[in-house]
Order: sequence, then structure tokens, then C-alpha cells
Amino acid sequence: MPRVAFIGLGRMGHGMAGRYLDAGFRVAVWNRSKAKADDLIARGAQWATSPEDAAIDADAVVTMVADDEASREVWLTRDGAAATMKAGTLAIECSTVSHAHALAMARELRSRGLIYIDCPVTGLPETAATGKLTLLVGADPADLRKAQPYLAPIGSAIRHFGAVGSGTVFKLINNLMGAVQIASLAEGLAIAEQSGLDMKLVAEALSTGAVASPQVIRHSGRMATRDFSGASFTAALRHKDAAYAVALAERLLPGVPVSRAAVEAYAKAKAHAPDDDEGKMIEIVSRPKGAGK
Repeated sequence: MPRVAFIGLGRMGHGMAGRYLDAGFRVAVWNRSKAKADDLIARGAQWATSPEDAAIDADAVVTMVADDEASREVWLTRDGAAATMKAGTLAIECSTVSHAHALAMARELRSRGLIYIDCPVTGLPETAATGKLTLLVGADPADLRKAQPYLAPIGSAIRHFGAVGSGTVFKLINNLMGAVQIASLAEGLAIAEQSGLDMKLVAEALSTGAVASPQVIRHSGRMATRDFSGASFTAALRHKDAAYAVALAERLLPGVPVSRAAVEAYAKAKAHAPDDDEGKMIEIVSRPKGAGK
């Protein structure tokens, strides 16, 4: 079977790497914390001492890291993956990065004879672990055909938006709109709480009414009851994605006031609880029950 190097074993990456093992691929893994790889190693993954080590003789290198800085570090530093990748190897960026970064990475890696594809994903950690992510791809058609065997284990749907960078554009739009929805949901629930409404009824009505969306359905009950178990996406990550989206939007549009307001709301959420579930934004917006007016 082909050899895959998987770099970045966070909430999403861990399950994705496991999918390659499930599919019978030879898998080398690297993560800043080796402890996150222990169960994958027990299942047959090879631990690498660096991204460079993971990429040796790989047919495809897949990354799932936090942001532009982390992506640049795992690809381009002295012990980055690109240092040892042979010409023609697939470089599949599943991380959510900025549009400018995706284009810059494509130029740099192509200059080294590598095939760069931006392939951010949508789905929850449990979706990643079962190989049912939706893959948002920017790639030349021929490159996408070559990459198909390496995408099949991790995704049940591929949306090919066009040339390199286009998958990232859509992912940023998607996550920006999610930020707007969740920020407005927090404010709406806060109004309901401070007005003394039955919050169980409010959550039910929002989740089944005209404003219902997957984000509203998933978060309204959790926010109303302050039940943030099973955290899936952090305030820090949503803030990062929304900020990248606004940076892109401001190069294309005369003004994006709603989007900027969402970034500001998430800046507060990030300061409050950066690594906790983004639904905790409700704690900032709404006063505790019984607090003075």
C-alpha cells in the first residue's frame, strides 16, 4: 500500500490519521506532543521525529494544523516536510489557512516539484474518525485525480471549487458565516434570558423555526443550559478563521461590517476561554441569572 505521512494530531487530525490505518495505508505520524500518537502507534503507525522524518519516501503528506504559522513550520522549516519530499509527491493541506498563505505555499512547493492541494474539511471530530468529512478542494483536475486515492479514506464527499486556493476561499466563507450565526445566537439567547423567557422553549423554537440552521440547532440548547460537554470547535480557532476570512473579504469588497462584528465578538470569546467550546460566548454576552440590572 502507498505510504502517507500525517502531520498534526489534534481533534480532527487524530481521527483522520486513523482512517488511513483503517484503509491499510502505511502511515507515519508526527505531532508536537507524542502522547497524542500513542494509540495510533499501537495500531501500527510509525512515529516520526520531525515532519521531515515523516515525509521521507511518502507518496502523500497530509497536514492538519492550526494556522498559517504552524503550516509554514511543518512544511518549510529546516526539518519541515518539504525538505525530504521527492518530486511529484502530493502535499495535501487540510488545515484551514488564509487564502494568501495557500497561494504562497502552492508557489513554493511547486517550485520544489511537489503537488500542492488545498483541501480544508468540514465536519466534527467524530465525522473525521469515521471518514465522512466533506473535503473542500482547490486543485488542478489532473492533480485531484492523482490525489483521489489519498482523499477517499478521509472524506465521503469532495467539493472541487477550482484552482488551488479556491477550496480555502469556500472554507473561510463557511466558517465566517458560522461565526456570524453563533455570535448572533448568543446575543439572542441573552436577550431571552434577561427577559425571563422559558429557555427550554426558546431553544426548541429557535431550532425548529425560520432561523434554524445546523449551527443554531447544534448550539441553542447547549448555550441555554450551559452544557459544553463534547467540545468540538474552540473560540480561538473560530476567531482565527473569521479573521482570515475578513482579511480576504476586505481585498474584494467595499465593506464587511457584519463580518467584522463577528470577529470582534470572537476576540472577546477567545480572551474569555480560547481553548474551550465556542458556545461559551453566551457567558460573555448574558449576565448570570440573578445579577443586578
